Amino acid sequence: MTRRSSWRRWSLRRRLITGTIAMVLITLLLAGTATVLSLRASLYERLDEDVLTGLDVARGPVDSAPDAGVPEGPGPRQRIDTLEVVFTAEGTATSSAHVDSDGDVTTLTPLQLERISTGLDEERTPSTVDLGGALGTFRIASETTEDGFIVVAGQSMRDVTTTITALTVILAIVVAAGLLTVTIGITWLVRVTLRPLNLVADTAERVAQRPLGAGAVTLTERAGLDEDPGTEVGRVGAALDTLLGHVEDALASRQESEDRLRAFIADASHELRTPLASIRGYAQLAQDDARGTTAPQTRSLDRIESEAERMGALVEDLLLLARLDAGHALHHEPVDIALLAIETAEDAHAAYPDHEWPVEVGTSLEVSGDGSRLRQVLVNLLGNAGKHTPAGTRVTTAVTHDAGNAVITVTDDGPGIDPDLRQRLFDRFARGDSARNRASGSTGLGLSIVAAIVQAHHGTVDVASDSGGSTFTVRLPLADQCI
Repeated sequence: MTRRSSWRRWSLRRRLITGTIAMVLITLLLAGTATVLSLRASLYERLDEDVLTGLDVARGPVDSAPDAGVPEGPGPRQRIDTLEVVFTAEGTATSSAHVDSDGDVTTLTPLQLERISTGLDEERTPSTVDLGGALGTFRIASETTEDGFIVVAGQSMRDVTTTITALTVILAIVVAAGLLTVTIGITWLVRVTLRPLNLVADTAERVAQRPLGAGAVTLTERAGLDEDPGTEVGRVGAALDTLLGHVEDALASRQESEDRLRAFIADASHELRTPLASIRGYAQLAQDDARGTTAPQTRSLDRIESEAERMGALVEDLLLLARLDAGHALHHEPVDIALLAIETAEDAHAAYPDHEWPVEVGTSLEVSGDGSRLRQVLVNLLGNAGKHTPAGTRVTTAVTHDAGNAVITVTDDGPGIDPDLRQRLFDRFARGDSARNRASGSTGLGLSIVAAIVQAHHGTVDVASDSGGSTFTVRLPLADQCI
């Protein structure tokens, strides 16, 4: 499993090169081995024929001169690197002779004769025996004469061994040279062949690294393989370019739709501000002139004014979000975030006196930003904790700093946030009626406004929650870290 996983992690180029070289190496090794074995079998066959021929020659003079050191007679004499031995039926050597490479005839030693005697196979069946010393390995065969003598003839295997060794060395050099040539050639061929595929992969990686979730996106990356549609890689490249074109068109349509929606929300919010202000003014005017109004009418006027105020707040929130989405620049000035935390905590205590609102701050920390918007961030976070936690909940606001950022945390010991709601907590109109036992209505825009304002100040906001409470953490660059 580990080897297979390692193989799968290899690049396609490495797989092709390694696999091809391995197959070529196996082929060359098989061919070389077959060649050596075939030559060895052929040389052994010829050597055995020579041994048997030498045996036939050795039988001639044995009967006429069995006691001689070297067989005599009118026939051909021994060849170089051959031996002849005559044994009695009891296994005693009556004569032995070896002709070395210089043509000198020597007598075999008793140890060599013993090795020959024990190494014999069936008659006229060649076998191999190692005589040691300078003689080395011989191929020998025997035959029994009519007089009961055992005649042995043999021929050195020096030439056969030398030939096989030389061929093995030559084949090893040829295999190494061929493998080197194949490696260079295959590497170059695979590199050239996979160059278009690398281009496709590079294009896909560049596109994958681009954020496509929001904002105007223009995909200029293309593989550019339209001119080679006949190959598989060309088809993949052309398909990728077509896909990128469709994605770019879809993103452009999405951005156009978002721009239209933002413009509509901004225009509608702006246009609604005046009639809502008029409704509130007329409601207040009617309440001031209470002559002739009944109690139900008075309650109706109160409801009209309160709903107009709530709708006005909603319109203001929508208008703020639309402006932030459109990238409107915020006013930047030094803001003491610690002082801001103290002030908003006091306001929250006045609005929710049944909660505890401790503040933990050290030295003053200044950030560069819009003071009113940053105040709104804290107001929304504290108001969110006051609305959605039961009476007696402790809500702690702390201001610290780390790594060039001011860190603001709002922590409560309430019942926590529903995990399903936590995933979309900062989305617009995200509402969970059962989360945190909410008793009052909400537009679901408070935390989305927090996220938008913090993002506009180049900061981050996140939340951690469990059954023991929730913590909202806001990080904003300190004034001396802002560019």
